[in-house]
Amino acid sequence: MDRWRHWGAAPNKRGWTVYARSTTIQAQPASIDDGTAYVRDEVMPALQAMDGYVGLSLLVDRESGRCIATSAWETDEATRASTEQAAPLRARAGEVFGGDVMVDQWEFGVLHRDHHSTDGACVRATWIKLPPDQTDRAIDFYRTSVLPALADLEGFCSASFLINRSTGRAVSSATFDSQDAMERNRDRATELRNTRTRELGADIIDVGEFELALAHLRVPERA
Repeated sequence: MDRWRHWGAAPNKRGWTVYARSTTIQAQPASIDDGTAYVRDEVMPALQAMDGYVGLSLLVDRESGRCIATSAWETDEATRASTEQAAPLRARAGEVFGGDVMVDQWEFGVLHRDHHSTDGACVRATWIKLPPDQTDRAIDFYRTSVLPALADLEGFCSASFLINRSTGRAVSSATFDSQDAMERNRDRATELRNTRTRELGADIIDVGEFELALAHLRVPERA
């Protein structure tokens, strides 16, 4: 069976946890294409040369200007080392995109991919604040209750749940095959989001919908 399409989990070289760093830029909408080209042509090759690199994705919202680049790493140590090494790349990205840069650290709690995304794919992301000391419960809840419901939405491609244990923040990202599919499932997704966060006892911080501009995040299945 294709390892990307089952509901089990695949370890990295040293264990079961893969880590991530997201770089959020509040870009000038007119600079998004230049910024995307910079991430594709300059940032990604530089990260690929660093130890522990797993992959990179880029989300863009052309209306608001919010852009989020997420890189994945085999270990926490690789994430921290690359954060310093990539500092000049982030600074330059801020210049090219024309906006301020904010960095967040995560670990992958859940990842399920039904199939790989293609051109035109879009992502709906939901940021939440978890109750204290509830991260492990939240991961299990996402895996058993949220993920099956997301997979039933029209156009579903993949989903991930990233957490930061020290801050209690988490983000759920669901990728869909097209903008049209994401728009058609919006009402069902809103109902699902409100119901499941209430059951978990979490607070919704923000929700965003994005174009999947780059998708080279080859993280092993973790569901």
